[in-house]
Amino acid sequence: MYTATHQPHKMSEIIGQEKGVSALVSFVKGYKAGKKKAALLYGPPGTGKTASVYALAHDLNLEIVEVNASDVRNHEQVQATIGAAAGQMSLFFRGKVILVDEIDGLSGAKDRGGLSAVLSVMESSAFPIVLTCANPWDTKFSSLRNKSEMIAFEPLSTKSIVSILSSITAKESIAIDEKSVKAIARSAGGDARAAIVDLQLAAALSGADFELGEREKEETIISALIKIFKTTDPSVAITAFDHVRENVDEQFLWLDENIPKEYEKPADLARAYNKLSRADVFSRRIRRWQHWRFLVYINALLTAGVAVAKDEKYRKMTEYKPTGRILKMWWAKQKAMKKKTIAEKIALATHSSTRQALQNIEFYKVMYAKNKSMAAALTFELQLTKEECEWLAK
Repeated sequence: MYTATHQPHKMSEIIGQEKGVSALVSFVKGYKAGKKKAALLYGPPGTGKTASVYALAHDLNLEIVEVNASDVRNHEQVQATIGAAAGQMSLFFRGKVILVDEIDGLSGAKDRGGLSAVLSVMESSAFPIVLTCANPWDTKFSSLRNKSEMIAFEPLSTKSIVSILSSITAKESIAIDEKSVKAIARSAGGDARAAIVDLQLAAALSGADFELGEREKEETIISALIKIFKTTDPSVAITAFDHVRENVDEQFLWLDENIPKEYEKPADLARAYNKLSRADVFSRRIRRWQHWRFLVYINALLTAGVAVAKDEKYRKMTEYKPTGRILKMWWAKQKAMKKKTIAEKIALATHSSTRQALQNIEFYKVMYAKNKSMAAALTFELQLTKEECEWLAK
């Protein structure tokens, strides 16, 4: 596969992710003096997250230990793999970097303390730990975000993907015209891996009809905000929210929080919030009269409307963040979910339903608070986190 044979081996071969690569190098080189315990590389597939870690290890002459999170599902497996790697000296006394790929693979209660074990290993690791994921804003990653250096890997530009594909066509002597290479790059949606797979397919067909459909890829909300804030072209901005997971209400909150971070001129701010308020009017009409056709106007105002509200795009780099209201909603939900998460662990251990465990959870709280030996047994058996132990002890 071209994706394997043409994987970058040096940092200089990573194309289109200069900012992310620079932040990763700074983290690894300054790990011992830094406050953050891990680097969390986030972004859609095919943007170079894993390849960048391998290239960094090559350039800095570091041993790399890779673990896929979906292969270490529970506390014991995490300690046996990641924990062991974090505590053992590298062969030949070289430095080491530990890569935990696709941390999204840990899915909560069924993983029996896997995520909490990763956090525990991070605290005591003698070597830098690098984690990758597609969506770091999942509530289960809140503790991980707080303790990690957040490094974004944005979807690659068409120009960057064309550069990658052109290099491969030259090395493989593929007879394909520049127009087709650009078409493959555009259809990839910022995913270099997908583009390389399409290029290999086109090469294999060698002259046969090769029709390339447009990929519909889920985009991160950060990518969508960049598309709105960093353009004044309404035709570019209007598609920003087409493939994001967040619903309209969440889109409102993200824009409301980040417009003041991006727009500095009072006139730009006034026009942007005017578009936001008009979109809110249509939203209320939908709730009142069920006129769902107004959704198209809401999308136009939130995307193209906010984009053209500025006289010109701002050249500064802005770190977009979730609104405080979203975080408060997450926190409130986490409090309720903590009870449910403990109940799920009890249900798994007792072979009962989560519903039944929820009904009996007050009995477990009494046992936990009144009986120290029982508390210790429950903590070990259920692989409870520190926060879950505190909740049961109340």
